[in-house]
Amino acid sequence: MDRMRIRGGRPLKGTVQVSGAKNSALPILFSSLLSGQECRYRRVPNLQDIRTTLKLLGQLGVQVDDGLTQNRVSLRAEKLDSLEATYDLVRTMRASVVVLGPMLARFGQAKVSLPGGCAIGARPINFHLTGLERLGAEIELESGYVLARAKRLVGNRVPFEFPSVGATENVLMAAALAKGESLLENCAKEPEIVDLARALRAMGAEIEGEGTETIRVQGKDSLHGCDHEIMGDRIEAGTFLAAGFLTGGSVRVEGLGWEHLEAVLGKFEESGARIGRGENHIEIFSQGKPKATDITTLPFPGFPTDMQAQFMSVMTVAEGASMISETIFENRFMHVPELCRLGADITIRGNTAVVRGVSTLVGAPLMATDLRASASLILCGLVASGETEVSRIYHLDRGYESMEKKLVTLGADIERLK
Repeated sequence: MDRMRIRGGRPLKGTVQVSGAKNSALPILFSSLLSGQECRYRRVPNLQDIRTTLKLLGQLGVQVDDGLTQNRVSLRAEKLDSLEATYDLVRTMRASVVVLGPMLARFGQAKVSLPGGCAIGARPINFHLTGLERLGAEIELESGYVLARAKRLVGNRVPFEFPSVGATENVLMAAALAKGESLLENCAKEPEIVDLARALRAMGAEIEGEGTETIRVQGKDSLHGCDHEIMGDRIEAGTFLAAGFLTGGSVRVEGLGWEHLEAVLGKFEESGARIGRGENHIEIFSQGKPKATDITTLPFPGFPTDMQAQFMSVMTVAEGASMISETIFENRFMHVPELCRLGADITIRGNTAVVRGVSTLVGAPLMATDLRASASLILCGLVASGETEVSRIYHLDRGYESMEKKLVTLGADIERLK
């Protein structure tokens, strides 16, 4: 099992190119099931979760032209050999559940295992299921599987109880092939939803309102193939910006616009960093020790839960005490005991962590518990004195493409150990 060795104390400086967004690519790859024609995708990140997705699509019978080493993938779902997404793959990646909507919409039935993924909370899929039921699906739960059937989905008003990203994606894809018009309300507004709508529109779907709380979909009888480029990964960008700030350096990330990350950039500025905003790049300049700043995670456009752990890493060496409140997932502080092994002063009170900044962190062996926790441990290792070793980094490989190589280009002393 691979691990990462970091020798901290070097300010990071330079430019890094962000990869395509994992959280955008996953539902977009599954959307290829809505068409029998070839769908070509560019800027697909070469990640474990992407490889799992392609394996799952291949098991269903999709023709997969895997050019991941060049960040390209072509898919053709002309016909399927199976309508079952099995437990052995779905359990490893929660986003697999969004295979349900497109498979049901086009083929009239689907059998999908209840999902797994990072152990950061219960994350029930009831919003997905009730949304599909509003479109006419018959849903049963049997032996750990979701069984869904519908001769043809029918457009309807779908009010989401919570602006769930996955539920919005699932129902949006299903509505694209439903008969008549669907009105999705209280939708997630994340940029990844907008990117999915762009990909569906490239296939001929009629969608308006993406990025707002109300999305209107006029269902089509069929969709055609497409050529689509995945948007840049805002969470990866935020992670590298945090690394530059934390280490007292200056980092420029290229490949996405600042508007996708404004809640995070505002908090960096509040903490004393200087931010440069460009049409296709963001820069951060450290201006001394970070100042303690409170955050509360919220759905977009609020502070993203996927940046909570990385921001906490910055706060471990900030001047003063900060409060970090997690409102999205109830179990997303599993990185805290590991950060404390480095000398961080963090106390958990319910869904809030109180972080009292310390003058120095000291390297230690650490164990990653989930994807974003892995990133937070590596960030703290970059600023800690001595040597830090992070094990179980297979979590990291689910969401960051060659992270250690990109950090090396910024001046970090980091290496992957087999």
